[in-house]
Amino acid sequence: MCEDSHGGPGRRALFVTGAAAALTLGSVSFAAAADGGRESRTVRGTLPPGSPDFVYVPVEVPAGVRELRVAYTYDRPSVPAGTAGNALDIGVFDERGTELGGRGFRGWSGGARTEFFVRADDATPGYIPGPVHEGTWHIALGPYTVAPQGLSYEITITLTYGEPGEAARPVYPRQRAKGRGRAWYRGDCHLHSWHSDGRRTPAEIGDLARAAGLDFINSSEHNTHAAHAHWADVAGDDLLVMLGEEITTRNGHVVALGTDPGTFVDWRYRARDNRFGRFARQIRRAGGLVVPAHPHATCVGCNWKFGFSEADAVEVWNGPYTPDDEVALADWDSMLVASVRDGRGWLPAMGSSDAHRSPDAVGSPQTVVLADDLTREAIQEGIRAGRSYIAESARVTLSLRASGGRGEHAGIGERLAVGRDTPVTVRLEVTGAPRCTVRFVTDQGVLHTSAPLPVSGSGVVEWSTTPSYAAYVRAELRHEAAAGPLPGPLAAFTNPIFLGRD
Repeated sequence: MCEDSHGGPGRRALFVTGAAAALTLGSVSFAAAADGGRESRTVRGTLPPGSPDFVYVPVEVPAGVRELRVAYTYDRPSVPAGTAGNALDIGVFDERGTELGGRGFRGWSGGARTEFFVRADDATPGYIPGPVHEGTWHIALGPYTVAPQGLSYEITITLTYGEPGEAARPVYPRQRAKGRGRAWYRGDCHLHSWHSDGRRTPAEIGDLARAAGLDFINSSEHNTHAAHAHWADVAGDDLLVMLGEEITTRNGHVVALGTDPGTFVDWRYRARDNRFGRFARQIRRAGGLVVPAHPHATCVGCNWKFGFSEADAVEVWNGPYTPDDEVALADWDSMLVASVRDGRGWLPAMGSSDAHRSPDAVGSPQTVVLADDLTREAIQEGIRAGRSYIAESARVTLSLRASGGRGEHAGIGERLAVGRDTPVTVRLEVTGAPRCTVRFVTDQGVLHTSAPLPVSGSGVVEWSTTPSYAAYVRAELRHEAAAGPLPGPLAAFTNPIFLGRD
């Protein structure tokens, strides 16, 4: 039960159907106070195991409020090994309501903060500044996991009365940087600042991106677009900053890559709700790409359950290379085989750091894109076309080409349109990968493995095939294996070159 320490027990409302399961509790009321006064209410309750994904606490906000501030705590009892403990996320919706789509959305910090505030001229990172209008606001609780003993929480809501401050007009980064014309550009499209659960400021991330040799980055905070107005001073002629979000649902995460400034994408649904397509289309209408993130990650709610029919690319490599990345790579390669078998479009691969805090390395890995210029649209077009490879750092460079006998040639993400029995030469040039091994992978699997590259890290590897033998070819650059028959971790890999006329 939920209790208001100033007003007795609150009443449970009915379960809300539609998006994800939700529950609305009894409302918390305030009496208008004198200008400059402050008033607090404390709400306590316990959520049982199996609670709905979202629990809303209505707050009746009177006129004349300058600032709304919320602080919360919850218990963390010990649990047996292998059993999830308590984790409670939090955010807020204003008087426009909690309807799916987020019209009333004013911020989300997940479990990264124990308190937040919202007012016209400022807000806690992760929250949207703006007036605190009269009406029913909702504190949104997300019981991410609940211990067998239940989850007991306490929320303190404080209203400060007075004239609102002057709202600042948001300034967004430009959608182009200087660039080098048609060239290979390096970027990291999955990063977190202190506007969600990261620990770095946008300025610190910008410095690290430049030090990592990046040309572009993408803002991708969990379930909030609050950071969008804080990147203008970070961007410059040498660094394109695109804006987006990591939509963090209970059935997987997806990066909205390069959306229009101020775009918010809702996350309050599961695969069984059949709502993802609606929000994937919203991302595209806002000029963004839909990129499922770390699809085989093992954290609760991280494994991708929505399928890939709405995706524009997929994040195959996320952060330091681990076994779940190896599974993602194999799954992606199976999707390439299916695209060849069924004669349909294919899904390009990406890699990003998902860096949150030290020692997470910004730009490791990074996606290297062949684009016509350093603009949002050109980078997105290169990613969507698969004209890209993924490298562990800016030290690694690749050039993969396939050529026929009459001067035909194709690069990464392209098709070499030659006859089925035409001899094809595949050539990979590498720098920055000492003692790494090159593998050429096709729809049949690994068909050629090179000797280790020299200590200099540079080399050229060639292989001959035909379209009838290999429908596509892509390259992997692998470090030395630690032990046994398994391949070593990736240093880089490419999107495929398709062979044959169809």
